[in-house]
Amino acid sequence: MTSYKELGLVNTVELFKKAVKGGYALPAYNFNNMEQMQAIIQASVETKSPVILQVSAGARKYANQNLLRNMAKGAVEYAHELGYDIPIVLHLDHGDSFELCKDCIETGFSSVMIDGSHLPYDENVALTKKVCEFAHSQKDYVTVEGELGVLAGVEDDVSSEHSNYTQPEEVQDFVGKTKVDSLAISIGTSHGRTKFKPEQCTRGPNGILIPPPLRFDILAEIEKRLPGFPIVLHGSSSVPQEYVEIVEKFGGKLTDSVGIPEEQLRQAAKSAVCKINVDSDGRLAMTAIIRKVFAEKPDEFDPRKYLGPARDELKKLYAHKNVNVLGSAGQA
Repeated sequence: MTSYKELGLVNTVELFKKAVKGGYALPAYNFNNMEQMQAIIQASVETKSPVILQVSAGARKYANQNLLRNMAKGAVEYAHELGYDIPIVLHLDHGDSFELCKDCIETGFSSVMIDGSHLPYDENVALTKKVCEFAHSQKDYVTVEGELGVLAGVEDDVSSEHSNYTQPEEVQDFVGKTKVDSLAISIGTSHGRTKFKPEQCTRGPNGILIPPPLRFDILAEIEKRLPGFPIVLHGSSSVPQEYVEIVEKFGGKLTDSVGIPEEQLRQAAKSAVCKINVDSDGRLAMTAIIRKVFAEKPDEFDPRKYLGPARDELKKLYAHKNVNVLGSAGQA
């Protein structure tokens, strides 16, 4: 059993209180390797932002749980080395079972998500409550995120063809019965790089797809029913078209890639939304730069020479998100 405090990590309780009060959202960036983790910490230290290091079940398998635990500890020490001790959370993204959440808690995670949104309502309540009871009973309180509503799209092992908006009339009952610490809701965001079908969008200049707006009316109703309660948005990558263009210029194919406009995410961050998840944007930035290096330097075979530039681009992306989208810069 390893407590997250032994690794220098924190849970989300105080961070979310401060974020809700301050009108900003914590960045929750998914990572799978060292370069992504370096970029996240570099950008967060540079902008003095708290950060959530987010790991999917697939990423945990890929990295190995023991290596991952030490990477999290290393992230804390790396931030200190860079000159600023930012709050860092290690969070399980889309945990799909009690056993997985329990294992993560026992190996140093400070926060877990149990995603029972695909289950019938009563089963979602029962599963989420079970995880909360275990997480909250630890000597060092572990925070739990639940979910109501289903997001469309694909991300690692999470997949759904259709979205179902969160029903505001269910949120009080769900939070009251489960004692969950934060709630992921569905108001129109979606997993993956293609968040909407072309027929759902309008065409802007140069044929760029413009997605339908987020359902801020649902968010407002949830806020009325759960005043001050921490709300989470998944599937919130903006899918920057400059990265899509670079990928396609150098041999990739990313047809109909469309994300969530950054101005809508900034609006959401000023509400009770205090955690916004970003994964696809990081994947796009990294892939774009690696493809560019391979195309321009076909004789290059040193991984540092393509992963290094990709890491530098990721740092720029994450710093931009913290400052201009989430509003978390300066809040560490």
